Amino acid sequence: MNVIKIPFSAGGLGKTKGVEEGPDAIIAATKDFFSTEDDCVPSFEVSSVSVDQSNLESTNERIVAKAESVMKETDGAVFLGGDHSITYSLVKAFASVHTTNPGIVIFDAHADACTDFSPPTHEDLLLALVKENIISSATIILVGIRNLHPDELEFLQRHKITYYTMKDIANEGKEEIIDAVMAKAKDFGSLYVSFDIDVLDPAFAPGTGYLEPGGLSTRELLFFVHKLRNLSNWKASDIVEVNPSKDVRDLTATAAAKLLVELSSNTIKNEVQ
Repeated sequence: MNVIKIPFSAGGLGKTKGVEEGPDAIIAATKDFFSTEDDCVPSFEVSSVSVDQSNLESTNERIVAKAESVMKETDGAVFLGGDHSITYSLVKAFASVHTTNPGIVIFDAHADACTDFSPPTHEDLLLALVKENIISSATIILVGIRNLHPDELEFLQRHKITYYTMKDIANEGKEEIIDAVMAKAKDFGSLYVSFDIDVLDPAFAPGTGYLEPGGLSTRELLFFVHKLRNLSNWKASDIVEVNPSKDVRDLTATAAAKLLVELSSNTIKNEVQ
């Protein structure tokens, strides 16, 4: 599986210093996983995007160029951040390659639609994607939300964006929520999935910038991943906001590595066959 490191932190408004070390920490932690839960041996082809921490616009251009090239050649690539601002450029590339009804599922504690910076940051990437018509609000699904700013709530409601909070997951059950997500996502022409590691409860992922109690367990997140992996239109993913400088006993990097390993399972199976 193609894994592309994007060691960028400048899109975090000075609040995410340290996430540039996330990609290397995740890759290092994969060495402790000998197989996926489908008993496949994980295998990665790792490359990187050259970033400029002093120039967000230049880095965005490089991310788009690299992502477009990778997405044209192969499905199933995973991009490792870095802060969540990189998802703006990655989805921009995704939508330019997969032009027929592209859609995204974002696992995140936050809606990332609170401010309106230019270029977009990790706090307003979703707002920018919608505002610039890069992706339709009808093909966006958020999962794991649990701390909405009033401006974000208004934004989601005004644009009729589908979102499932942690309270929804707790009350309705993860099985009901994943069925609803898949029922909608299966009709997207192509699917992109973004994982902000803070969708996990801080007990499972302390090494990130915004700790929000009441999140998913690692097991619950893997439940969603194993189900979503069955969708044939899933084309690319990212894992972001892992900050080794804030981590405890590498819990966060290891959780992200486990996620990466499980994302590789379908690719490996196809290669074996």
